[in-house]
Amino acid sequence: MKPQEFIDAIAYAAQMSMKNTGIPASFVIAEGALESAWGASRLAIEGMNLFGVKADISWHGDTITMNTREFMHGNWIMVPAKWRKYTDWLSCLSDHAAFFRKNPRYAHALEVEKDGIAFAKAVAEAGYATDPEYANKIISIINAHELLKLDDGEIIYYPNKRI
Repeated sequence: MKPQEFIDAIAYAAQMSMKNTGIPASFVIAEGALESAWGASRLAIEGMNLFGVKADISWHGDTITMNTREFMHGNWIMVPAKWRKYTDWLSCLSDHAAFFRKNPRYAHALEVEKDGIAFAKAVAEAGYATDPEYANKIISIINAHELLKLDDGEIIYYPNKRI
């Protein structure tokens, strides 16, 4: 999927999720783009899973099994893993938001100014990703695609919205 197609496909769901959860739409779209290769990953296509969320024992929904690379005993190996499978983008985004809302580690991030750049910095400071450049990668996508405009609270109509 091309970047603008991806944005058009999930922007409405991201804004609806933001309205219900406070997680900035710009952050959600940028992270989804980064984690799913703009919706082109097999997991995004077959499981509507944009964030690479595995299905642990707490998950009671549908799953999809796919191989993943894991570093074990000093070597990279391919192992099968169960991933969460969603019925639509809004379900995926709502589950993603619930992760942040339920985890006390991210309470501060939910209190920061409600834009994706501030949120990306706050979750990175809270230890969200091991990649020290993770927040910068998210912010780069937000800026390159002018996604902050989606955080102002006004729901933007997308003719191709898919939720």
